[in-house]
Amino acid sequence: MAKKQKHFRFVKGFLFGSVTTATAVYGALHAFKKTVIEPEDAENDRIEANRRRANRKSLQAHQG
Repeated sequence: MAKKQKHFRFVKGFLFGSVTTATAVYGALHAFKKTVIEPEDAENDRIEANRRRANRKSLQAHQG
């Protein structure tokens, strides 16, 4: 009986450790995305919007 109990404790600990590790990795990737990737995408969108606005103004200024 003791051998089965040790095996069960090992499996339970292994599963708990795997879930905890997976959660930590997900949290780290999510934090990286929120702090690095999304602000960079927002900045690129802002630059693109300014570029479109400048092109419209330039075309209007040279219409005649």
